[in-house]
Amino acid sequence: MSNELVEPDGATPLDPGEKEGLRFAHITTRGELDQLEQANIVEGMQWLKKQKNLDILSEGFVRDLHKRLFGQVWKWAGTFRKTEKSIGIDPIQIAIQLRQLLDDTRYWIEHETYPPIELAARFHHKLVLIHPFPNGNGRHARIMADAMLTKLMDAPAIDWAGGHKLEAMNERRDQYIAALRAADKHDFDKLFEFVGA
Repeated sequence: MSNELVEPDGATPLDPGEKEGLRFAHITTRGELDQLEQANIVEGMQWLKKQKNLDILSEGFVRDLHKRLFGQVWKWAGTFRKTEKSIGIDPIQIAIQLRQLLDDTRYWIEHETYPPIELAARFHHKLVLIHPFPNGNGRHARIMADAMLTKLMDAPAIDWAGGHKLEAMNERRDQYIAALRAADKHDFDKLFEFVGA
């Protein structure tokens, strides 16, 4: 993959070693990579739709879902990152922080701490903030949040894209990134507005 790949704002740049994990050496542009990843995501979503009685709030499921969504494109899919990024916690803390988030989320659901869509937005934000994987964290976290809504809370999925592609640079993506950055500072209003809460 070319080092000249232009990452959209808010995307996590890959280290050279992570780029070597690409299963297709002929990929040289962001567009080609996006197409491959999207095809893999479609297959992963089909798998997810067929699953019943999932332990969604487990580290195993978090990893497995990432592998199902990106494993045909990246050799490291489903494996926690080992390098520092411009976003995300220290890699050594990933498993600990993820366990805390999953336990907190289980408590929130059981005690109806937040309305479902607000709970999903908070979960999504924290999972993106942890940034468990080298790449694909935003897409993975959105799918995780939707799986919680539809499979655990009998609620509709969030319309994250709002008719746009969040992977591409556009106004909707700008709103999404701004909402996540505001939530990083404990201001969730923009994120709740973004998801329609």
